[in-house]
Amino acid sequence: MESNLKGELPETGKMLRKTAQYLMPSRITEQADLKEGYNIYPSFSLGINKIFTGYGSLTDWIIEQKTVVIEGYAGIFWDQVQEEISNRLAGKGITVSWIKTSDYLKPATVIGELVAPFLGTEESVWGTKCTLTLGDLYETEKLSSAVPDHNTELNIIIGPAAALGGWKAPLVYIDLPKNELQFRMRAGSINNLGAAVLTDHFKMYKRFYFVDWVLLNNHKKVLLNDITVMADGQWPQQINWMYQKDLMEGLEKMSHSVIRVRPWFEPGAWGGQWIKERISKLNKDVVNYAWSFELIVPENGLVFESNGNLLEVSFDTLMFANQQQVLGKHAAVYGDEFPVRFDFLDTFDGGNLSIQCHPRLKYIQENFGENITQDETYYILDCEKQATVYLGFQEDIDPTAFKTALENSEAKAEEIDITQYVQVHEAKKHDLFLIPNGTVHSAGKGNLVLEISATPYIFTFKMYDWLRLDLDGKPRPINIDHAFNNLDFNRKGPQVEKELISHPAVIEETESWQIVHLPTHQEHFYDVHRLEFDKAISRNTENGCHIMMLVEGESISIETEDGTVHNYAYAETFVVPAAAGSYTLTNQGTGRAKVILAFLK
Repeated sequence: MESNLKGELPETGKMLRKTAQYLMPSRITEQADLKEGYNIYPSFSLGINKIFTGYGSLTDWIIEQKTVVIEGYAGIFWDQVQEEISNRLAGKGITVSWIKTSDYLKPATVIGELVAPFLGTEESVWGTKCTLTLGDLYETEKLSSAVPDHNTELNIIIGPAAALGGWKAPLVYIDLPKNELQFRMRAGSINNLGAAVLTDHFKMYKRFYFVDWVLLNNHKKVLLNDITVMADGQWPQQINWMYQKDLMEGLEKMSHSVIRVRPWFEPGAWGGQWIKERISKLNKDVVNYAWSFELIVPENGLVFESNGNLLEVSFDTLMFANQQQVLGKHAAVYGDEFPVRFDFLDTFDGGNLSIQCHPRLKYIQENFGENITQDETYYILDCEKQATVYLGFQEDIDPTAFKTALENSEAKAEEIDITQYVQVHEAKKHDLFLIPNGTVHSAGKGNLVLEISATPYIFTFKMYDWLRLDLDGKPRPINIDHAFNNLDFNRKGPQVEKELISHPAVIEETESWQIVHLPTHQEHFYDVHRLEFDKAISRNTENGCHIMMLVEGESISIETEDGTVHNYAYAETFVVPAAAGSYTLTNQGTGRAKVILAFLK
């Protein structure tokens, strides 16, 4: 059956996801039209008869196997999966013995004690990356002793960690996009692994990010070559599935062609109207959109298509299987961690971001367990008149006085004239502002910012948030102490314009195209070029990954060395993996096209 876009159970009306965003359809009837602009459901075609749809077809395959392991991610509605399969087996008169891994979890109190060291204090925004394994949360000896019942026609072990039961049987893995997991979390329809009671969303997300996702991602990496069937569990009463061999062939093909993840969108306290007004097919019944997760790969997925059926897997599936093809000469450094992100910050007719900074490399490694830190840049994709960016300190900055003013503001809810301490710069279209770790900054209202940044994305130390509340009517956390452990007070005065605002220079040109270098800071491990062309331009990856976006123009096509052609509209992010080799960008609009290109140094 076709999924319903709200993500609720029709028979009960029980809300399973809390969001204004539509649930991705399980199938498409026609390919996206470039004339419609930005495509919110991009997919990579696998050809015909590669993706199957429905619990009926999956159940028929399971019957043939006799014994099956059904694994998967957190947030899957496991009882619903079991019910859908059981109903179809009952209809065929087939008996089944179910073993649920949830019955073999350690007591919630024990699991709580195990994960507590990775969650920081009760009120802390951040934890540190968990070093446990998924098996540490389970009574693995008991789980491995739960063997198939040979007196039953069919045996199924189901749930996260099912593979730890050690059954010699085909493995079905059900994946779930991170955005849908969070929408379910907010609705209270799922919980953290082994948790006894629901907590607030803030604590649940912290636990997911620092514990559950880490354990499950590592577990999936180990299982990848043992999976027989990959399934997509984002639709409550619908499932799409494919054979793993076809998925691996698709990933291999993608890693030599072009990658575009499925973006997702979120409102926020300072959010604006640019995304809402200019990206079609989004739900317009929202107060604003603050973020577009264009390429924040820990939370983005890749959508495959066959016969109109869609199936999404997490981005790390590609990196586990094809990191060398994606990153090329940099794979030895970053492994399966994709190091660059693109995302939009929309403050058009919105508000200022908080005054903030990000951790230095040693600080994020020692305190939060990350490998790289949150170095950023702001590329101004579009802006209103009088738009601004806050960046760097005033020449006469007094750190003690600044901290006192911030603490008084937090304690007494007093406004600060932040310009006494922080510089304000005019923002113009195509400007690039450089924000290496430790730099005080904020995007002012009236901007559509393309953040070209290192992948870490949640380590923002807010110092001043303009005394506003979030969309739930609560104050957002202020992190003055963390900030002052990282701020670089030498980034001040005239040095800011010299070192923290990129000064473009043409480095190659012909009559029909030019390449503009937008130098990044010495602490950035990536650099930025802008390709400007009237008709076409050809480049080579030189065994490195190219992350790109059309930042001026209507649409472009890209043809890679393998002969595949993809079309992209204005503001769509796409990645040319290292293994693609050479590629040609062709302008499909009337004026000169401009494409931003980020690459690893």
